[in-house]
This record gives sequence, structure tokens and C-alpha cells, in this order.
Amino acid sequence: MSDSDSQYPVSGAGLGLRRPLADKLKDVAKGKIDFMEIAPENWIHVGGALGKKLRYFTERYPFLIHGLSLSIGSPAPLDEQLVRDIKAFMAEHNILIYSEHLSFCGDDGHLYDLMPIPFTGDAVTYVAARVRRVQDILEQRIALENVSYYAPIDASMSELDFLLAVLEEADCDLMLDINNIIVNSINHGYDPQEFMARMPADRIRYFHQAGHFVEAPDLRIDTHGAAVDEQSWRLLADAYARFGPVPTLLERDFNFPPVEELLDELSRIRQLQADARQREAVNG
Repeated sequence: MSDSDSQYPVSGAGLGLRRPLADKLKDVAKGKIDFMEIAPENWIHVGGALGKKLRYFTERYPFLIHGLSLSIGSPAPLDEQLVRDIKAFMAEHNILIYSEHLSFCGDDGHLYDLMPIPFTGDAVTYVAARVRRVQDILEQRIALENVSYYAPIDASMSELDFLLAVLEEADCDLMLDINNIIVNSINHGYDPQEFMARMPADRIRYFHQAGHFVEAPDLRIDTHGAAVDEQSWRLLADAYARFGPVPTLLERDFNFPPVEELLDELSRIRQLQADARQREAVNG
């Protein structure tokens, strides 16, 4: 099923299922997409024609879910009903893993954006306790994503140290977003290779890859609305060289190109993974 069944829930190259793409993806030949991912908030309690459409895909592909609104760093109480709904949704559709953003998106109301958590020791303790509670309810581990951010609220710790501390104290897994490393490294002036090299290999469950918008030479906006750029492709290849051919999900949220262009990007992911396997075989 995967390169390491005990660590990776899927293998190969996957695509985020978005409603505007659903009808077109029904015609994709078997083997072009290895797995899919959705945001559970967009599909929980959805019935009728849309519910049947989702069932069509979940019966044909391994599925992962990537949440948008758990708001794990929010000062507001944890939405435990959402977690229970996600648990039921995962059971209903045989979802393999749940990942979420290491961020917050609301307090008394929803901000409709992913805001950075203060990089402090107190925040590590607070977030880790909430993650452990989520895992207790779900009765399984979750994976947290390294998120893009533009203005840190409190940088008492570095982004890298904060992320590593949360993963360790919460004892949860990591969904590593390659494009977010590139975006943050340019916006905040750090070495993306050094950041990637510090990631805990044993916690990685899968990668995300996406495109971004170039606002200025020193400013990138994480949009998921463009093709993957060459710097992100290079870092993905380097990540495979370091961690092996980790399963990788291509995100595209708007400005959808013809499906063939998305499949070409999946083929490029798959080729980079094959190259990594070949290097592993040669090096013994």
C-alpha cells in the first residue's frame, strides 16, 4: 500500500478534491491519481447529489481529510462537537487520517483566515493540550501542518522551534507543507533547506505541495491558485532525498486549469518519487 505501511497512510501522488473539479475528475483514468483529500467542513452532513458525488470518489480512492476550522490555537473553547462529527465522518467514508493547520481561525466568531499562533512557550503548552484532547476524542493521532504566515504575533521562539515543541509535547504527527516552507523562508528570511532538515522524519505522514503568488521579490502569498513554482519543486526533490518518497498531495483551490495540467503536476511528483527510490536502491 505504501512505502512504509506503519508510517504513511497512502502512497504516491494525490489531489485535493474540490467541488468545481468533481465532475471532470470522474473521467480520469485509473492510476493517474493515487489518493484524494478534502476539507471535512465542506462535506460533513452534505446529502443529496453532492453526497452521492462524494461517495463516488470515496469508494474509488483512499481518502485523507485536512481541516479548516478546528482553530487549534484559538482562545475560544475547543469545538468538541466538530471533532465528534469528524470522527463519524471518517468512519462513514473510511478516511485514513485527519490533519489540521497549526493556527487559529476564530474566537467569538470565525475570521475566515488562518492566523498565526504566538511563538511562545505558553502557547506550546496550550496548543499541545488541545491537540491531545482532539486525539483522545478521535481515538487516533492527528497531523499538524506547518502554516504560512505574514506577521508573527509574538516571536519569542522561532517558527521552527515552536513547531517542533508542539509536535513533541502533543505527541502528534506532521503533515509537512513544502510550499509553505518556501513562502515563509522568503517572507521571513530563513534557509528553507535548514528548516526542512530539522523536521522529525518519524512524525511525517505526508506532504502538501502547491503554488503561490509572487507579490514582490521578498513577498510570497500562499494562494493555492497557481502552478507549483520551480523553487518548490526543487525543495520537494530535496525532501524526497532526505526522507524518501513520502506521499504528496497537490493542492489547487481556485484558478483551476484543465485537469490535464493538474495530472501533469501529479506525474512530476510521481517521477521525483521514483527518482528517490532509484537513488535509495543504488545507495543500498
